[in-house]
Amino acid sequence: MNLMPIHWPRFVELVRSHDRFLLTSHVRPDCDALGSELGMAGILEALHKSVVIVNAQETPPNLKFIDPEQRLNALGVDVKPNELEACEVLMVLDTSAWAQLGTMADIVRSTRAHKLILDHHIGEDDMGAELFKDPRAEATGRLVLEAAHHLGVAITPQIARPLFAAIATDTGWFRFGSTTGVTLRSAAELVEAGASPGEIFNALYEQDTLARLQLRGRILARTATELDGRLVYTAALKEDFEASGALPSDTEDVINMTLAIAGTQVAVIFVEQSSGGFKLSFRSRTPSVDCSELAKSFGGGGHKAAAGASISGPWPAVQVKVLDAVRNAMR
Repeated sequence: MNLMPIHWPRFVELVRSHDRFLLTSHVRPDCDALGSELGMAGILEALHKSVVIVNAQETPPNLKFIDPEQRLNALGVDVKPNELEACEVLMVLDTSAWAQLGTMADIVRSTRAHKLILDHHIGEDDMGAELFKDPRAEATGRLVLEAAHHLGVAITPQIARPLFAAIATDTGWFRFGSTTGVTLRSAAELVEAGASPGEIFNALYEQDTLARLQLRGRILARTATELDGRLVYTAALKEDFEASGALPSDTEDVINMTLAIAGTQVAVIFVEQSSGGFKLSFRSRTPSVDCSELAKSFGGGGHKAAAGASISGPWPAVQVKVLDAVRNAMR
């Protein structure tokens, strides 16, 4: 794991010496991904750079509030691959893994642009990019804020709002162990620059659809515990989406609700994908279980306390295989 500080002078040099930027992030984008892209776009544009944001997937409906100016594009929907050839710098934010780029991976592989990564996750694939990473950072959004400081860009409300959403969500609204004094000082700076915590919280957590609530009910009803309550797990199956009419993005944050059970140390959720297989999410409250290592064993990655992966196969076999790995990690 790279624990060297980010070499900000090199980052500044790259930004100042180029004019046309393409920003992208991971599939199933969350607020840290989207907020980091939008915040970075605002910073670059303050320096009179040309910026386009393109992801492999469209923004989930429940997160569209973060993009009131509709800056976020989906590859093949809003933008064609040949429209991206003019970029000079391709910046990947909030991921360092090929598997998480979806169809944008082909763009990253084929581009002639200079490539750089700004990320806070543990581990990385070789994308032929310059790395600007700090796994100790609680959110990529906070690294984007640092970038603004080093570039001498004043934080406007348009930059502050998405960056506050990025940091707040990746810290569980400042309740995760990754929250530090730096986190709270950064949040205070963003609030003073125009971010409204109340408005962002309302948009994130107080605009549920009936379908989303019904899906959560089905997921929570399936919750089970093992190992004297230290392990909790549940699943969202295709039948749950069909019965509720909910969207895949409606599973966001459900796993954190299972951590409310007293005595829980590790939580797992299985989310069945419409194309087959399952998305896995892991959470840990104990230093003895590293979620990033668990996820890595299934081709994924993330952080020590929170990570994710994907796995193919039928539900019974997947459940047995994953829970066996979690039990072994907890021994």
